[in-house]
Amino acid sequence: MARLIEELRKLPGIGSKSAQRLAFHILRASNEDADALSAAIRELKAQLRLCSICNNVTDVDPCLYCTSATRNQLLVCVVEEPTSIHAIEKSRNFNGVYHVLHGTLSPLNGIGPEQLRIANLLTRVNSSPDFEIILATSPTIEGEATASYLAEQLHHANPALHITRIATGIPAGSDIEYADEVTMSRALEGRRRL
Repeated sequence: MARLIEELRKLPGIGSKSAQRLAFHILRASNEDADALSAAIRELKAQLRLCSICNNVTDVDPCLYCTSATRNQLLVCVVEEPTSIHAIEKSRNFNGVYHVLHGTLSPLNGIGPEQLRIANLLTRVNSSPDFEIILATSPTIEGEATASYLAEQLHHANPALHITRIATGIPAGSDIEYADEVTMSRALEGRRRL
């Protein structure tokens, strides 16, 4: 039981109490349910891999985004994690392809450029001056540092690139009076003509 709890604690967002609850749930589950869970984990590890072009999690290589004839292959949205793709796809406003970094720069946590999946992005954009790169990292200190670093590296790799950053600011449905100064500043910087 202690070994299972320790393994469950390694999952993101799972602390000691949650790991203990999950372990006891698994213990009380039927043998079939426990076998189904372990089989699902084994299949996930055996069948999924990273796309050789964009680093998205996929069961085919290259992934469906990278091989789609209906997507603009010269419009690349750079995201931190594969989970960000789903949020962008929900908007139904993006018809390009993706590049997944699998993290952000965080020197305090020992994450430098070498730990991110940047090299194949630089190789990819060298093939054409017509690429537009959208940097869609989070508006956190780490996300901003990553976007700045990437912009510099991308300009160095291909000076003809069109590099943009997603707008940030006041969320829809919220009240301006509750916006902090950074959010309000970003909203003003990202304003657009009507």
